[in-house]
Amino acid sequence: MKKITLLLFVLGITAIQAQSAKGLLDEVSKKVKSYNNIVINFKYSLNNPVENVDQETRGEVTLQGNKYLLNLMGTEQMYDGKKLHVIIPEDEEINISTLNEEDGASVTPSKMLTFYEDGYTYKMDIEQNVQGRKIQYIKLIPIDSKSDLEEILLGIDKQTKHIYKMIQKQNNGTNVTITVNSFKTDQPISKTLFVFDESKYSSYYINRLD
Repeated sequence: MKKITLLLFVLGITAIQAQSAKGLLDEVSKKVKSYNNIVINFKYSLNNPVENVDQETRGEVTLQGNKYLLNLMGTEQMYDGKKLHVIIPEDEEINISTLNEEDGASVTPSKMLTFYEDGYTYKMDIEQNVQGRKIQYIKLIPIDSKSDLEEILLGIDKQTKHIYKMIQKQNNGTNVTITVNSFKTDQPISKTLFVFDESKYSSYYINRLD
């Protein structure tokens, strides 16, 4: 009888945690969708001790609806809602492809702040104090048992309801961490920011993948 009571207690705590986590995630999602655009400056870290990989760089992404412009690791990715343009200045090459927004397995920049809405179970994790800010972490576990991801830790600023950090732990031992340095909203951006102008890249090789 004691074991059953303990089990019911644990299940009850788990259910409350999941409900609390969902409530916080819903607040984040509502806040994100209320903005016309978002400009994020972030730190990107990739670490795999087994493979002796430890990389760190900075990037910036501008988001508007499902469109985005991402600058990271010397490349520029521009998605206009239909086509993804990957511009590689070092090789003077541009790859153009159709991006499948329905692919739930991929966390694209346009879904970076809302990807958790489908395909995960979640529960509350630790709370940290970061320079006076209370960061509440939520642990997300992929429902798909074949996923390359083991879990995701999502750090949320409890006051602003903005995502502060995302840690992806992969099954192969690789950890990808994105830490937000600045989070600006409703910025004045050019109407042509997400429009690919081929005339600017006359010397580039353009590879149309589909």
